[in-house]
Amino acid sequence: MARKVNYQTFYPTTLPSLLDAKVGQPTGYVTKDGSWAAVPSDGRKFAIVHNGIIEHFSKNFECAMIYIQKELKKEKRNARSKLNRSE
Repeated sequence: MARKVNYQTFYPTTLPSLLDAKVGQPTGYVTKDGSWAAVPSDGRKFAIVHNGIIEHFSKNFECAMIYIQKELKKEKRNARSKLNRSE
């Protein structure tokens, strides 16, 4: 069984007061490999960051997580199709 680990601790912010989330909202999310992140932006929205580039803004944490999960599935699907083409 996989252990729950908070990967946010691996990527600390130097200015946490500027990135505080709205009350009741999580402080953000980072994938295990660190390529995707949901970072609070202006206290209400979440910025979706992929490899250091802001890709999208979501209206809340749940929408941000859904967006990241969809993009991870797309990446996995594209990797499989590239593998099948090379064979």
